[in-house]
Amino acid sequence: MILAFLSVGFYSCQDNDEEDIISQAFDPSKPVEVSGFTPESGGAGQRLVIYGKNFGTDPSIVKVLIGGKEAKVINVNGESLYCLVPQQAFGGDIEVRIGGEEREVSGYSENAFDYQRKMVVSTLIGYKNDRGDEPWKDGKFKADNPNDRASGFWEPSFMKFDPVNSNHLWVVFDFNNGLYKIDFADSTVVKVRSDFDRPRSIDFTLDGEYMIIAEDRGGENDRATYRLSRDKDWQDREVLTRYKQSNGASIHPVNGEMYFNSYEKGQFFRFDLNKYFEEGLGDKEFETLFVVHDPQWEYKTFIHPSGNYAYIIVINQHYILRVDYNWEKEQFNQPYLVCGQLKSPGYQDGVGSSVRLRNPYQGVFVKNEDYVEAGKPDEYDFYFTEQHNHDIRKLTPEGSVTTFAGRGSSSINPDPWGYVNGDLREEARFDQPTGIAYNEEEKAFYIGDKSNHRFRKIALEEAQELEGEQE
Repeated sequence: MILAFLSVGFYSCQDNDEEDIISQAFDPSKPVEVSGFTPESGGAGQRLVIYGKNFGTDPSIVKVLIGGKEAKVINVNGESLYCLVPQQAFGGDIEVRIGGEEREVSGYSENAFDYQRKMVVSTLIGYKNDRGDEPWKDGKFKADNPNDRASGFWEPSFMKFDPVNSNHLWVVFDFNNGLYKIDFADSTVVKVRSDFDRPRSIDFTLDGEYMIIAEDRGGENDRATYRLSRDKDWQDREVLTRYKQSNGASIHPVNGEMYFNSYEKGQFFRFDLNKYFEEGLGDKEFETLFVVHDPQWEYKTFIHPSGNYAYIIVINQHYILRVDYNWEKEQFNQPYLVCGQLKSPGYQDGVGSSVRLRNPYQGVFVKNEDYVEAGKPDEYDFYFTEQHNHDIRKLTPEGSVTTFAGRGSSSINPDPWGYVNGDLREEARFDQPTGIAYNEEEKAFYIGDKSNHRFRKIALEEAQELEGEQE
């Protein structure tokens, strides 16, 4: 309706005779009045019509400030103008300036626009130089001197919040041998240790006292999984299981046993972590529950907070399986398809096998308050990264997949990748995102954006610069 109104007003202006057009021109000797606007509320990008007097007909001499932020003016027609609400217009006060620096006249609205914050993508840490070879190093999130900034981050990442200290986000990178701590208390990134060999995942025991790491090594007697101890500042290492090419390990959130896999034949293993702590257990005393499909199947397992089921993200074959938990046997049953299709990469939202994925990597369960209010049996959606679709997708309990963030800024170029902050779908771009973690307290996602060499954040707008860039 806004567009229709402006179109009628604009073209009727063109049909008027020259005297009518002149009568609508801006008169610097008269005040600019702002009498109202519609709609009364909205977020960044909202189309807004402002009503008043003496606006003139030349958009080039019109400046609109909403909450102190400059809006994009689309059209002006004497007693009305059309603009787009800018980002971070938190205050909501509306000012219309007409005429330019030498003869500018301002008008103000008595009422404020009700600015509603929305989820946006911003940059948390990292930078990329012209060569793309900046060093891997500790440092601050933000620093004027690039030498003081944390940098690197160009390998696939896996992320996990510390269950005991929510200020600590732990990260490992495939093909980088370090364990990194992102510390939100002092805004730093610190490498805690550097003696790993292709670490692929992080999880914690139920009491949070031990960190579980999976390594992707080549021999049957190599480390597959091991634990680090909190009381030793994570500087010890005790092997739990030995086998080749483990892509990940997960702890059951209720019963506490450990599940890990092997790329070798797609095996899915169970290791009784409780028995290990209580009685002792050898590093080969694990059982094979099933084989996902064929040799060289790269996948990671993510267990629902209830423990009722898990999703298996098959990275190199572009689909997601579900495995239901057998509470009587205390182990998972056979897997079945949830979304995507075997060896059929692509990009398509939808349900079940109609969905097309391309190299999904890590996922996280997030409670949906609408499900809680509706009394649904499953209260969680599953958000996951996709490397080669350059996006974040959402999987509902019913098997529906939609694109949550990324692939925006279509006016720049037709490519789905890049580095752009802002609106989740209209603007934001990623380049091969891998790691993902969710902070329940602040309702924020953290994304390891591999080819942009950065960590990104998805949260409600904050009163700070989004640092938007595009490449």
